[in-house]
Amino acid sequence: MRSQAIQIHQHGGPEVLTLTEVDVGEPGPGQIRIRHHAIGLNFIDVYQRSGLYPQTLPVQLGMEAAGVVEAVGEGVAHLQVGDRAAYASNPPGSYCERRVMPATCVCKLPDAISFETGAAMMLKGLTAQYLLKKTLPQGGLQPGDFVLFHAAAGGVGLIASQWAKALGLQLIGTAGSAEKCALALANGVAYAINYAAEDFVARVKEITGGKGVKVVYDSVGKDTFEKSLDCLRPFGLLASFGNASGPVAPFAPGILGAKGSLYLTRATLFSHITTRESTQAMADDLFAVVASGQVQIHIGQRYVLADVQQAHRDLEARKTTGCTILTL
Repeated sequence: MRSQAIQIHQHGGPEVLTLTEVDVGEPGPGQIRIRHHAIGLNFIDVYQRSGLYPQTLPVQLGMEAAGVVEAVGEGVAHLQVGDRAAYASNPPGSYCERRVMPATCVCKLPDAISFETGAAMMLKGLTAQYLLKKTLPQGGLQPGDFVLFHAAAGGVGLIASQWAKALGLQLIGTAGSAEKCALALANGVAYAINYAAEDFVARVKEITGGKGVKVVYDSVGKDTFEKSLDCLRPFGLLASFGNASGPVAPFAPGILGAKGSLYLTRATLFSHITTRESTQAMADDLFAVVASGQVQIHIGQRYVLADVQQAHRDLEARKTTGCTILTL
């Protein structure tokens, strides 16, 4: 069986993304074959393409998608042929029509959730879940607490903003334009800061009465790291979970003490979805909050699979809002 797929044979810019045909076989033990209806686009795809997260080449990119299970290998009990399914999963490979892959992180998609929504929300939604529910400051988070979330108008940000509001948190969101700030405010952000026009540290201190926030969720990286630390109250947590502006430069751990005995973690979704049980529990939480209407998944951009180079250009240029999907 043949499938169209996007591969890279060297690390580099969007131009290294190549549309090709690959052979797709039968699933082995613990695997399934899935036919995709929609594919999610994420910044981790850019990191893998560029070589920031080096891959063994050639590699087929893509970490999430939704579709229909076509075949099931030995030992897979939670999925059957014909099931609607969605996933965020290692190894990469979702940029394609069909693939054989491990079944561990593939979850049945509720009928109330479309394939496009499923493809758009799995990696970003599960990321928002582990941040807000598992990556917590000392003493946890309670209703009314202030948290700072960078890139609040992005795919993860819009989901996290709505979810934080449902949890009773006061989320302060940063974004790069007045338009993106307005979008963030419309999706649950209590306070929006245009970092292109305002000093976000000064605004955070003003909003919190000089105290700072308990936790900063930062996917931007290099450009925001030091100022993010300055937004924290003593014993606060900086949860770094991405590098959209580039990786954070080496620093002396002593600055964490000088700024108030701060905590720092570099979090990743894939530490949280190593087992079937943990993946399903997180997915169930995500499906429930989406099905309830408390969190709506905003698909801001759609590209056909063959236009993946342009999709990557737009993502890197920060021209996108909400989630981006590839269609077949």
